Amino acid sequence: MNRRRVIFLGPPGSGKGTQARKIAEKSSLLPISSGETLRREIREQSEVGRLAANFVESGLLVPDDIITGVMIAGIKKLPSGTGFILDGFPRTVPQADALQGGLAAMSMSIDAVVDFELDDAEIVKRIVNRRVCTKCEEPYNLESRPPKVAGVCDICGGALTQRVDDREDVIMTRLGAYRAQTAPLVAHFARQGLLCSVRANRPAHEVEADILAILESPTSK
Repeated sequence: MNRRRVIFLGPPGSGKGTQARKIAEKSSLLPISSGETLRREIREQSEVGRLAANFVESGLLVPDDIITGVMIAGIKKLPSGTGFILDGFPRTVPQADALQGGLAAMSMSIDAVVDFELDDAEIVKRIVNRRVCTKCEEPYNLESRPPKVAGVCDICGGALTQRVDDREDVIMTRLGAYRAQTAPLVAHFARQGLLCSVRANRPAHEVEADILAILESPTSK
């Protein structure tokens, strides 16, 4: 399992990032989050960050050419033979084709795609309650994982904030974009025999157990 190359696919708020961190703690797989990578670039006001900022703040998907180049470059920087989990990428079929082409050029391939299934009402409820530490980026949820002291990170004491793209109006825009552009990836990866689905509306430990079973299965490459 430790050398697997995996994609976590699913709508925003479905728990992909949380599960990527949990799985990483139990293996040597490295989580690579497109969202965190882009937010870092936006904070640093790099060229790609400035290009991405307008799309992120409007709840729109970042164009394929921007995000694909960032993610392929990130993978190239990993130590040889390192397994990874792509969280939030690819989001469109063209991105998937570009990713798989880039991996093939490096003699790599995707071993499994885990699809997180969750309905829109639950997604909105989860996201509007999300908060993140401004210092260490530790995630919280006001309902399912509140901080011990309101507005303060348990780990570093930093202030918690709501991301600009976690408002309900922006969430609905993001979901519309997801359903239109990203959902076809389910069929795309299913045709390749890579897709495995998990129901994400259950306790986190149950979802985690299902993912570990998928990654340890001999039927995933």
